[in-house]
Amino acid sequence: MDEIKSKSLSELTEEIEKLGEAKFRAKQIYEWIHVKLVKDFDDMSNISAALKAKLKENYSFTKIRAERVQESKIDGTKKFLFELEDGNFVESVWMKYHHGNSVCISSQVGCRMGCKFCASTLDGLLRNLSPAEMLEQIYEITRLTGERVSNVVVMGTGEPMDNFDNLVKFIRLLTCEEGLNISQRNVTVSTCGLVPKMKEFADENLQVTLALSLHAPNDEKRKELMPIANRYTIKECLEACDYYYEKTRRRVSFEYSLVAGVNDNDKEAEELSRLLKGHNGHVNLIPVNPIKERDYKRSDKARIFAFQNKLEKNGINVTIRREMGRDIDGACGQLRRRHKEETPGVQGD
Repeated sequence: MDEIKSKSLSELTEEIEKLGEAKFRAKQIYEWIHVKLVKDFDDMSNISAALKAKLKENYSFTKIRAERVQESKIDGTKKFLFELEDGNFVESVWMKYHHGNSVCISSQVGCRMGCKFCASTLDGLLRNLSPAEMLEQIYEITRLTGERVSNVVVMGTGEPMDNFDNLVKFIRLLTCEEGLNISQRNVTVSTCGLVPKMKEFADENLQVTLALSLHAPNDEKRKELMPIANRYTIKECLEACDYYYEKTRRRVSFEYSLVAGVNDNDKEAEELSRLLKGHNGHVNLIPVNPIKERDYKRSDKARIFAFQNKLEKNGINVTIRREMGRDIDGACGQLRRRHKEETPGVQGD
């Protein structure tokens, strides 16, 4: 059965006309789903019982359920463990900033990229999320918090570019004027560096921010941390970033997780400066969230500031990511794994 929530307004209009209904009904239904955020066909009060019956017969209405919610006592950040309709689980995070509310969502159940410091990848990839399942993370958080989301980051569990078609459709639905109408400039998509997909993404002519998970200044070091580096070199990744900038004029964000004694010394800061010189980007330093399955430790504050200082002195635009919700399961995949350990035999884990 087709998911109605994954359909664009034009696709929905076509479907409604096939059902023998007036064209304007599509816009009404689309608004119920994507603006009023109803949870069921029955909640659409200006839709006839006969049309509701047709909708129920022909389309599924994707739902997710909050299995767990953790709230930070430090800054109010909320981490959600959502159960999908097939019993799988994904994580999302709600963060409150002075400029608005930001939500970080997952794009897959699990991940097959194998990055060494990430909990999301420990059990491999189970499946892709549909556009509706990606949207529903934002919609359910909006319902539960009662607050509008203004920024969306696709940086939770999964590699977004490994779920390319669903990702692009999700972004178009999320930023559609007749829907939530979130600005494309307020959407960030992170990738570990699937070079052909990065170029394809540039050709979509979206105005979103592309974030490359770089995490090392050279290929040898990057291979230690990220298996994808065995397939695509840093040079190829940066060429794809340059292509993205040429097509969109959107500055790329280079994500760099600082791991104590692994990629955080002055020599590596110098090398990173040389590497990124002349590229239209911005470095986002991330103190790594330790996970118990690996023995990586986060760099201490002095080392983080020294690394930042070295980059700045070399003319590189850099910020340290503000840590949100550090008193709750911070790293992607941690909450899902903890739930699995505490409830053995849960489906999809």
